[in-house]
Amino acid sequence: QVQLVETGGGFMQPGDSLRLSCAASGRPYSANTMAWFRQGPGEERNFVVGISRDGMTTDYADSVKGRFTISRDNGKNTVYLQMDDLQPEDTAVYYCAAGSSLRIGLWDRDYDYWGQGTQVTVSS
Repeated sequence: QVQLVETGGGFMQPGDSLRLSCAASGRPYSANTMAWFRQGPGEERNFVVGISRDGMTTDYADSVKGRFTISRDNGKNTVYLQMDDLQPEDTAVYYCAAGSSLRIGLWDRDYDYWGQGTQVTVSS
């Protein structure tokens, strides 16, 4: 089992930056690929970005390319999501996910463990 805890959400204004963190515990060595998903109001949960175990491979949704950056510190069992130039359409609950697969998946079913989510609200 892997437990994931997200922190760092908040209420932001357009153009602001925010960093989310996701700490893994339990059996973090089971978390090969890690990813962030988000679920906006009235929307399904969607893939935002994923990262390979060694951090060398990433995959971003088109909507966040150039604004969001994922990274991971395996020594701290933590993955980060740096979000720059936040926009109202980024408003969502952000979920951290971990999977045993070595391939970055784009769908919920590709991940075995999930955090509880953290709210990010962007509004002027």
